[in-house]
Amino acid sequence: MSRIAVLKGGRSLERHVSLKSGARVEEALRRLGHEVLPIDVDVDLVSRLTQAGPEAAFVALHGRDGEDGTVQELLEAMGIPYTGSRVSGCIRASDKVLAKHAMRDAGIPTPDFFAFSETAFKGLGVAQAVPAIAARLGFPLVVKPASQGSALGIKFASSPANVPGALLAAFSYDRKVLLERYVDGRELAISILEQNGEAGALPIVEALPQQQDFYDFESRYEIGRTHFVCPAELDDELAEHATAIALDAFRLLGCSGFARVDLMLDATHGELYVLEVNPIPGLTETSLLPQAADAAGIGFDQLIELILAASLSA
Repeated sequence: MSRIAVLKGGRSLERHVSLKSGARVEEALRRLGHEVLPIDVDVDLVSRLTQAGPEAAFVALHGRDGEDGTVQELLEAMGIPYTGSRVSGCIRASDKVLAKHAMRDAGIPTPDFFAFSETAFKGLGVAQAVPAIAARLGFPLVVKPASQGSALGIKFASSPANVPGALLAAFSYDRKVLLERYVDGRELAISILEQNGEAGALPIVEALPQQQDFYDFESRYEIGRTHFVCPAELDDELAEHATAIALDAFRLLGCSGFARVDLMLDATHGELYVLEVNPIPGLTETSLLPQAADAAGIGFDQLIELILAASLSA
């Protein structure tokens, strides 16, 4: 038995998702015989960790502070082992702009994009370049904040008239936004899990939203809003190719422990594109990592045990 702090909640806009993930993790850890120390992350985090003296921390924080390397840096300073990617991996994966530039430079396919800060729009007149950007990327455009997860702030601009509103929505979540080429096709998720120091891919999940044209925040977390197929119905060669791309992205960004790679399979040409790598994927009832693990014959408790074991052996 180990004394495990479960870090959840926090200040991000994904707080309630994090609370759900954390609650499931706590239940699993208790069933596994561990002593669980639930911590809703706040300004007293250091004092609570110091007082509790956990042997390890299970990071179930999503978004700001949890996935961007902040809490990982703090745990490193305090000498507390923790689950998931190390500091540098979190920094690279959580910043979509940084991650996409790295993937493009490494030859990993990702949709074409441009990224600008809010100050660039205000101080450099970038808004006047939107017609040129649209001419390069085409419509519809995907407009998304640079560092949010769970599809928060993502908007589709089907015409030039929609771009200002989409930008306004994205800038309400982050000071930098991506304008990305829209890929019409199938939405795939490949979860990566390290066992005995080796990263391996779990069965591919395909998300089929039932009420929207895309897999948005509500579709991700409201039961019944999305139909999931796992394993996704792909031919073996295509599945192997998608898996290889996902593992390449995982390694390129320096992720470890576990992560989820989101891809699009282009409906017209059959090409694969990496949208993002999530260094701390959700562990809720509708989250994709647990579904993929279940399809591989790994129950939720075993999944939590494997994630924890990977952190303690790192």
